[in-house]
Amino acid sequence: MLIKKLPPLQSFQLLVSRPASHLARQQYDVIVVGGGHAGTEAAAAAARVGAETLLVTQKIHTIGALSCNPSLGGVGKGQLVKEVDALDGLCGRAGDWAGIHFSILNRRKGPAVWGPRAQLDRQRYREFIQSELLGTPRLTVLEGSVEELLVTEPNPEKPGHHRVTGIRLANGNHSISASSVVLTTGTFLSGSLFMGQTTSPGGRIGDAPSSAGLSHTLRERLGLRIGRLRTGTPPRIVKDSVDLSQAKLHPPDRHPTPFSFLNKNTRCKPEDQLPCYLTFTTPGVERVVRESLHLNCHIQQDTKGPRYCPSIESRVLRFPGRRHQVWLEPEGVTSDLLYPQGLSMTMPPDVQLRLIREIPAMHRAEIRTPGYGVQYDFVCPTQLSPALQVKSTQGLFLAGQINGTTGYEEAAAQGLWAGVNAARWALSMSPVILSRTESYIGVLIDDLVTRGVTEPYRMFTSRAEFRTALRPDNADLRLTLKGRYKVGCVSSLRYQETVRVKDNLQEVLEALQTLVLSTPSWRKKIVVSLKLGLCSKFLCAFFLSGMDVLQYNDVSFEMLASVFPECLSPYMEFSQRLKIEAVYRPLCDLQKKDIERIQKEENMSLPLDIDYFSLPVSLSQEVREILDRVRPSTLGAATRLEGITPAAIAHLLNYARHTGQKERRMHRNQLCARNASLPQ
Repeated sequence: MLIKKLPPLQSFQLLVSRPASHLARQQYDVIVVGGGHAGTEAAAAAARVGAETLLVTQKIHTIGALSCNPSLGGVGKGQLVKEVDALDGLCGRAGDWAGIHFSILNRRKGPAVWGPRAQLDRQRYREFIQSELLGTPRLTVLEGSVEELLVTEPNPEKPGHHRVTGIRLANGNHSISASSVVLTTGTFLSGSLFMGQTTSPGGRIGDAPSSAGLSHTLRERLGLRIGRLRTGTPPRIVKDSVDLSQAKLHPPDRHPTPFSFLNKNTRCKPEDQLPCYLTFTTPGVERVVRESLHLNCHIQQDTKGPRYCPSIESRVLRFPGRRHQVWLEPEGVTSDLLYPQGLSMTMPPDVQLRLIREIPAMHRAEIRTPGYGVQYDFVCPTQLSPALQVKSTQGLFLAGQINGTTGYEEAAAQGLWAGVNAARWALSMSPVILSRTESYIGVLIDDLVTRGVTEPYRMFTSRAEFRTALRPDNADLRLTLKGRYKVGCVSSLRYQETVRVKDNLQEVLEALQTLVLSTPSWRKKIVVSLKLGLCSKFLCAFFLSGMDVLQYNDVSFEMLASVFPECLSPYMEFSQRLKIEAVYRPLCDLQKKDIERIQKEENMSLPLDIDYFSLPVSLSQEVREILDRVRPSTLGAATRLEGITPAAIAHLLNYARHTGQKERRMHRNQLCARNASLPQ
């Protein structure tokens, strides 16, 4: 699956760098604005669903660029990458192609919370994404800047106060029509760059911000609530100027684990992987931070920054006197730079150099590009539906940092789902929703649209109530089949592979269940084949199935296959998945009732245009105000709103049941009337 010949970057630029007036069409089903992780996934997903799609980006050569850290995945984030891949997204396969250091984080804990992660080669990743877009049918890429959205009166048959009908480009006043638009502006929406006491417009160093007209359209024309967030990036260090002997070597895993379910191996061979290095800050670092605070206007402002990836200034001020980790990460196979993870900073460049040289391993370090901070606008995500469509505006979808999230993986997950629903809207298909009971993507979107954000949102496994069922190993079984038939974004190739895996797993699980022996018999067979004693836990039951035995730490599938080779050895490729399934199946069975309860609540819809202030049920004024502001789409979403009482949920439940029964009666009556009017 990794045999891929990438076209030269020049051919990609030649294909897409044509003026808007020379586009083959001036009407598209979907227009995606922005070429980052959210935008590329949104454009590719919309095209896979069947929509004629246009991706508009300011600079062609930055499509798929890793703007900050050269890595993908991690705890919680790796689960998102696996799910995006299961839905035929790009980033998992791109990570397998560009990865140069693979590791599974959190191995000391259970497999449900393992975090697949990889260091990436920046150039390889960008080239892979651009190659995928180049080969995607129904997808056109245009270099340009969007001045504003085209807005008109809404379709009266659908909820909403406005309708988006396309975009107007800057520098030429050229308009392009579309049935739906996906905004993935990242940090570029009214972005400002900060370095010391210097401020300049932009969302990334070397790039201009998005047009002021776009922010004006969202704020003034559409009346959306807009907030302000900040983030930052560390300086890039010249590798040869760092004394790596004074840092702790951290090698990669001996056997790289691919992100994609389509790949058995990664492009980078195990022996060719590059190491990372760990070092720590010193009291000298804290001294430089404190002495330069008056030169740092970014850190003095009140705008919220990322809690879980803070700047070194924020860490020193929040936790004085501590040593802080600094990871020195490679940026590529041929790159001469290191990325100092943990040293995001916004002080003047000369002060940055003083600071990093307070760390022993970098006492002679040289900076190639200084660190800087970014402030940008975001749209309060409670104004979105679970399909990531703006509730008040028909045909407008948002994904990525514009929704208040941080991280490539969160952006990619939102982009894919916004692209899917934008295409379905354009093709007059109903929206699709992912439940928080079936995916981390569902958890992410539900958290955003029901709870909103007060700081950049980052995914963690702790955010998922049913994380024992939402594991990295089973994302394909959870999502790919749904993605094929209910969503429409999964290719035939991936679907066939998932069916093969599903059928094989079902066969071997049935075989394990039918292998029932007494405890003495199991002990005898295991001892004979392995020449070692068996755990005393086997004494707790007299008859055990192969599935029961596989739950124990001392037993692997390879052990059982050596005892029963005729029925188990054909399934050795699934050995790790079977072990994980055996361990978690009892826990998942216990959670089924809770999952069914939540799914039942989520199936009870609440009309988006409901007037909560006149609703004839017993609700306090505070509850009515919360419901009116957030407008949850289902009863399940309402239960997760802060300030909503159990009593209020009970009243809403009765209302939803009554409304559902009324709608079903009306539907039956319409069918009866239609049948009666037909000729006999």
